[in-house]
Amino acid sequence: MGIIKYISTDQVSASHKAMGTHMTFQIFGTREDTEGILQQTCDLVDHFEDILTVNRKPDDARYGLSEVTRVNDAAGKEPVQVSSPVYGLIKLAVETSRENFGFNALIGPLVKLWSIGFKGARVPDEREIKEKMDLINPWMVELNDDDHSVFLKKAGMELDLGGIAKGWTADRIRDLWRAYGVEAGIINLGGNVLFVNPCPKRANGMWTVGVQDPIKPRGENIDAVMIPECSVVTSGTYERYLEVDGHKYHHLIDSRTGYPVETKVAGVTTFTKNSVDAEIECKRCFFAGAPINGWVNDQRLGAVYVYNDETVEQVGLKY
Repeated sequence: MGIIKYISTDQVSASHKAMGTHMTFQIFGTREDTEGILQQTCDLVDHFEDILTVNRKPDDARYGLSEVTRVNDAAGKEPVQVSSPVYGLIKLAVETSRENFGFNALIGPLVKLWSIGFKGARVPDEREIKEKMDLINPWMVELNDDDHSVFLKKAGMELDLGGIAKGWTADRIRDLWRAYGVEAGIINLGGNVLFVNPCPKRANGMWTVGVQDPIKPRGENIDAVMIPECSVVTSGTYERYLEVDGHKYHHLIDSRTGYPVETKVAGVTTFTKNSVDAEIECKRCFFAGAPINGWVNDQRLGAVYVYNDETVEQVGLKY
């Protein structure tokens, strides 16, 4: 259950812990059912965590094993039928992974091998990396649109939707709020931010967003932009890393090489209409290592690149 807080007469928020992060939901406007909407929001997040998580032990899950865990447990054995929403998200994640730009929903075995940011982090040898690379091929996933079944063809393969699930969940919360006619609000899923409808505090409806300074404590910004309603997501090398013999290995592993991506980019923040797209496009921009020609369109509003030398480059964002 979320913790409800009345900020002012026309602003109510809720805080909630789920999906391994601290979330906040803020609704603007005066209406009697705001508290109920916020509680439904927290319940919806819990439901999605229950069907998508791969980070719970069987006795921790309120509804038994998640649908994604059941798919993973059957790797190399048999297809597993999942619900329509879960199938749609898995299909999006797998098809995006097949584009081979860096995002890979099968990368779990390789990430666990490095364990950067966790106990036991180390630099594995090439033999170990090669073994895990054999388990992260997205073309070894069989998707059946007829019965919504998913089959990981090789034992040891794992689906992990953590790189896309928060964005998808934020979009579903926005659907809920719009169905209730919420005037405006902010969905913050642990740094994945989605603004719903125009900002009620400004005549032009713009929201203000700060861009994290990669070498300073969280909350200290290096840039700020004004944007219309959209989603904001950041990928960066500065929060989790392993240092060995003077070399830093950050946690963003390149599934094409098996090693942390070599880049001059410290962080990329993307601004897109939908939050699930922000998750994907942020990784696309980060792994590209530089602005992508023709990337900005009516769905992808822009990006801010922060480089290792602290220089900042804005792409799009002409508001």
